[in-house]
Amino acid sequence: MNLLSCYPDEQGIPSSVKLNSIQDQNEYLINGEMLKWQGSMNPVLSPVFIREGNDYKQKQIGSTPLLTSKEALQALDAAVAAYDLGHGRWPMMTVAERIHHVENFLTKMKEKRQEVVKLLMWEIGKTQKDSEKEFDRTCDYIIDTIHALKDLDRRSSSFVQEQGIMGQIRRVPLGVALCMGPYNYPLNETFSTLFPALIMGNTVVFKPAKYGVLLIRPLLEAFRTSFPPGVINVIYGRGRDTVGVMMETGKIDVFAFIGTNKGANELKKAHPKSHRLKAILGLDAKNLAIILPDADLDNAVNECVLGALSFNGQRCTAIKIIFVHQHIQEKFISKLCEAVNKLKPGMPWDAGVGITPLPEPGKTEYLKELLDDAVKHGAKIMNDNGGATVNTFFYPAVLFPVNDKMRIYFEEQFGPVVPIRSFEREEEVIEYILNSNFGQQLSIFGKDSKIIGHFIDAFANQVGRININAQCQRGPDTFPFNGRKDSAEGTLSVTDALRVFSIRSLVATKINEENKKIIGNIIRNRESAFLSTDYIF
Repeated sequence: MNLLSCYPDEQGIPSSVKLNSIQDQNEYLINGEMLKWQGSMNPVLSPVFIREGNDYKQKQIGSTPLLTSKEALQALDAAVAAYDLGHGRWPMMTVAERIHHVENFLTKMKEKRQEVVKLLMWEIGKTQKDSEKEFDRTCDYIIDTIHALKDLDRRSSSFVQEQGIMGQIRRVPLGVALCMGPYNYPLNETFSTLFPALIMGNTVVFKPAKYGVLLIRPLLEAFRTSFPPGVINVIYGRGRDTVGVMMETGKIDVFAFIGTNKGANELKKAHPKSHRLKAILGLDAKNLAIILPDADLDNAVNECVLGALSFNGQRCTAIKIIFVHQHIQEKFISKLCEAVNKLKPGMPWDAGVGITPLPEPGKTEYLKELLDDAVKHGAKIMNDNGGATVNTFFYPAVLFPVNDKMRIYFEEQFGPVVPIRSFEREEEVIEYILNSNFGQQLSIFGKDSKIIGHFIDAFANQVGRININAQCQRGPDTFPFNGRKDSAEGTLSVTDALRVFSIRSLVATKINEENKKIIGNIIRNRESAFLSTDYIF
């Protein structure tokens, strides 16, 4: 297989996906103003190499500002001022008013679909189909969030009467939020925390992911014009120069972060009042697939290929290791390798492409280290061309048999390596999960309800989601998305996200004629934004 031939020359790039110019971005958004950065810039290199004669050159597609602690603190101060201890314009708005601002943003965002999709392909190597899906799913998520908030507000518009006390319970914002998303879903995963934080009345400092940064540029103006000054502030730069100093001030009330548990731990420790910091974290995972002896092998193989290798395995929800029963291991591995070998390598815009270049610098070298370590300890690469590497390409490798002497057995590879171990006793699988540092999801493939039921009971208190005859995944977005151990903190779904970015507050009084009159006057005369019986359609 000649992976080099997958890289195009300039003439071979379809005009519909070409970037018309270098995307040098020197703007950042603080306090409703688009500011120009005059300092150092960070070059943005695409995982796509361009063929120039007999040479291949990695394409630079733009650059982003390397802001310093000074600009980060300015952004934080703007968010703090806009929140104003809960008295700012944004947190004091009615729910209907905040929804209106978010709807304005969504209208403007949809106008930038083609531009954002292009940048997703070029910057992180996501296929055109998946890039379009990410954009559309993000828009749907925002719409679903609006609907969920309307439902929540309708339920909160009534008064509760208990034991001679009447009261109204509503959800109110927590304060200033710092939102940071991952490079693999730089739009969807980021906005799944950003917009619940905003719509609940928090003010936000938003720092895009390390990669997948340029796609925020087309949306900056929409952020600026859709929200009051200081409500959303967008900064760039290295995390060590920007994020730590904001945490150290103690002014951040909510920390929404999707990344590694090591990074999350370090940032949380920097906050001087950790008990006052609400954290919503999506972290590492080592999701397991269990193939039982009576499994439908065709379905199991199809789901495992999708689960392990969609977007090159660069998903926290990806299947990261497979335990297959020894009675069917040969058939399963043979079918799996056959399916992997059908995956087409190519550029993100190529039709039917299944393997694309990896965006993270040094990733192919890291994956090669994992392969070499596994082979040294007895594993074999089972599929043709497994582990073949050219520039940013890494062809998927199926490893068997893996054991606990290998790094791949415990480390989250976050890339196209599929480690497989055989098992005979159910206890072997249970022991692996019990001793794992991670607890996001797992998948069980089989038909014996008794065995599956036993596994469900063994794992329900170990992971956040158990999938039966299906790959590990996040959706639907109405389902809770969480994890245990080092995999997560807090729960996300459309409705759960609204709850984690807010807190319940209560106005209560004894039930008597005088108090009922006071409450009635407040509501009729609209003397409070909090106390209200308005029904949002």
